[in-house]
Amino acid sequence: MIAIIDYDAGNIRSVEKALQYLGATVCISRDPDVIGAADKVILPGVGAFGSAMEHIRGYGLEKVIYSAIDHGTPFLGICLGLQVLFEDSEESPDVPGLALLRGHIRKFKPEAGIKIPHMGWNSLKLQNNGRLFQNIQEDPYVYFVHSYYLKADDPGIVTACTQYGSTIADVSIQYGNLFGCQFHPEKSSRTGLAILENFIQL
Repeated sequence: MIAIIDYDAGNIRSVEKALQYLGATVCISRDPDVIGAADKVILPGVGAFGSAMEHIRGYGLEKVIYSAIDHGTPFLGICLGLQVLFEDSEESPDVPGLALLRGHIRKFKPEAGIKIPHMGWNSLKLQNNGRLFQNIQEDPYVYFVHSYYLKADDPGIVTACTQYGSTIADVSIQYGNLFGCQFHPEKSSRTGLAILENFIQL
């Protein structure tokens, strides 16, 4: 069973539907016992970094997240769910993230011809043999909606990056049983479904 953590962030139902389409058993919950018993855990989300962390802490989910990862449960953060895995964000500079990984969330800088938020399809440059990208073609296109991007301290955990204007953003990570995607696999057609299937099969 895959537990999708409910912390009042957007986009949870579309992740649920994509996983169900792939035949996975899915439960949306913020119950520590349910999340702790899951075979895999997903933290999706669309919204603001500060309010996301407020809800995660307000619902007592911080300990649940740390526990799942400490126990080796495959854990996937999607979009905002990736960002909160890191130390902080320029969106909410006084709010600490979960700090499971070293790195910072930066805001795209305005430049000619670039729209913020970054919304639409962009290609990925795959690296470091990410397990989510097994049997996926080089330079796959996936769907993004974000104004902030990850800059990881350790390039060794980055499994995909993308270029938007002059910015090269880290958009997928892997560290042990911890995975993350800045893009939305649930909205990325066949490529996104293949990425989610790879997560299901971990």
